Amino acid sequence: MKRLIARVWRLIRGPLQWRVLWFAHAKFMVGVTGVVRNDAGQVLLLKHRLWPEDRPWGLPTGYAIKSEEFPLTIVREVKEETGLDVKPGRLVSVTSGYRLRVEVAYEALHVGGTLTIDKFEILEAQWFSLDSLPDAMQESHRRLILGDNTP
Repeated sequence: MKRLIARVWRLIRGPLQWRVLWFAHAKFMVGVTGVVRNDAGQVLLLKHRLWPEDRPWGLPTGYAIKSEEFPLTIVREVKEETGLDVKPGRLVSVTSGYRLRVEVAYEALHVGGTLTIDKFEILEAQWFSLDSLPDAMQESHRRLILGDNTP
């Protein structure tokens, strides 16, 4: 049976193989988070309107759209949520295990723009030093900021 499957697989090369793989495997949304820092080493945190009231503070984050490169997702999300321009940096974390979501986090450097928050999603945006992070923030984001990426 395995030999037959291997033969058929070799015969359907190209786009048909991709379709078979797409149907046979799990589908995920990809959440992308940016650990955005300025030249002073401060980190950009947003008070999110739609997050739990006891933990509204967190990093800029959003979902990748189809065919979008993940570093560019954080560039787009930061621009949409804050009006700021960022340059994406190194990959910091990839986390799975959520139902239909994979989380990806990148470092990013603030390079310009004027702070103008998206009032539908964001209540407030502030730069914080590492020793003054708000208590009411997502713990996973605190770990990303401090470089402790263990779950």
